[in-house]
Amino acid sequence: MLLRGSSGQAGNVAAQLADKAGAVLEVRPGRVDEIAGELLAELDPGAELLVALGGGRVIDTAKALAAARAPRERPRVAAIPTTLSAAEMTAVHRRAAGADPKLPGARPAIVVNDPALSASQPLKELAASAANALGHAAEGPATSRSSPVPAFAGREAAFLIAEAYADPDDPDRPTLALGALLSGYSIDANGYGLHHVLSQTLARLTPAWHGQANAAMLPHTLLALARRGATGAGEMIGLAAGLAQRAGASRLRDLGVTEAHLDECADAAEGRAELDNTPPRADRDELRALYGAAY
Repeated sequence: MLLRGSSGQAGNVAAQLADKAGAVLEVRPGRVDEIAGELLAELDPGAELLVALGGGRVIDTAKALAAARAPRERPRVAAIPTTLSAAEMTAVHRRAAGADPKLPGARPAIVVNDPALSASQPLKELAASAANALGHAAEGPATSRSSPVPAFAGREAAFLIAEAYADPDDPDRPTLALGALLSGYSIDANGYGLHHVLSQTLARLTPAWHGQANAAMLPHTLLALARRGATGAGEMIGLAAGLAQRAGASRLRDLGVTEAHLDECADAAEGRAELDNTPPRADRDELRALYGAAY
């Protein structure tokens, strides 16, 4: 079965895959848990492979559909990313609405990362997606779960993203694709922390989409990580600010976020267990201050 979004970058590939797929599921915009819950009824019980062609939302939806079944009964997931989300490298995703939340997550068994697709977005969207990858690269090595090889991969990913934007008007897309891939490996192994809690909560509760939320928050969360002694975090702030500017996401207020949203997000983020991965754990006041700094 093929899952695909509305991305124009993958048009020819999508058509070729659709011709070979037993069925095609269209992944609408929205929340992954809700989308996957709606698509569960359309999932072929005999499907052995789910091919996800698209960005993080499409790939996470495929993972959520697979994870709705017990491990021995679930189809494998193949991911062909069309953004730098690195969702293809992780087992972290929301569960399908109505599925058993106790079942383990699903990680793609097959990844086809072609820079002609994964780094194909227009410059503005590409910058937001690159900020998301840089967030993975910065946060992975900074968590309390960090181990040497994934931490090295995160640092290498950050170096590659910076190298790719040596000419910000003409970024090196293959280098970006490799950086994003390594960043996904790093964050999957080391776990989410402060930055991702803040960004994911914004993307879920406000009009800001995932890449924009990451881009807007990253200069400020990098400063918070640097205060916690995270190696290299302070050195990435300039790059992060540049990516946010190129993504049109320097200020949350420009993304439709209101001050009322900031309080709602701070309240919601405070309860996220992943904050423990970035000691000392941020309290509600720090979370609200970081949102305020990005506003």
